Amino acid sequence: MSKSVLDMSMSLDGYIADPNDFLGGDDGERLHKWADSDQHPEPVKQFQDEWNGAGAILAGRRTAELMDHWGGSHGGLPIFVPSHRPPGPAARWGYPLVTYVNDGIESAMAQAKAAAGERDVQIRGGAYTVQQALEAGVLDEVQIHHIPVLLGAGRRLFDVLPSEIELEIIQVLDTPEATHIRYRVRR
Repeated sequence: MSKSVLDMSMSLDGYIADPNDFLGGDDGERLHKWADSDQHPEPVKQFQDEWNGAGAILAGRRTAELMDHWGGSHGGLPIFVPSHRPPGPAARWGYPLVTYVNDGIESAMAQAKAAAGERDVQIRGGAYTVQQALEAGVLDEVQIHHIPVLLGAGRRLFDVLPSEIELEIIQVLDTPEATHIRYRVRR
């Protein structure tokens, strides 16, 4: 059965982006450097296999627009964007695999899971979208790549939550570049 998985790199102090929407560091990519490391190829390959094995993407509007909707497909996968506003011209006319869903996060996730079939739905960014998915009970797993850096400011992933949310640790993988923790959302 398909499950929804948030996969996110985060600084130790809880930031997923700096105040300018970059990922920290001088080159703006500090939070993703672990994925480019050749020192520990097995964990990176495991995560890449998961990403490549997904059947659909659910992305927050801000993230989708910052990434120009990944050029219209995320590795050939359909992209679902929950939003109350209509999409911009590129997504409306030029990107047939991008679907804007205006009737809530539950509907967006249901459409993404239907498109994914038996494969997982990967959630790509957007603290607001993640918080909505948690509140609506449509997020199944959270995989956080904790990066050993303190950004000190920026966008936090879990800044506003509706209530306490219990998680169950499924897997912990430790590398010098990051500690990767996967959780199941308890319902």
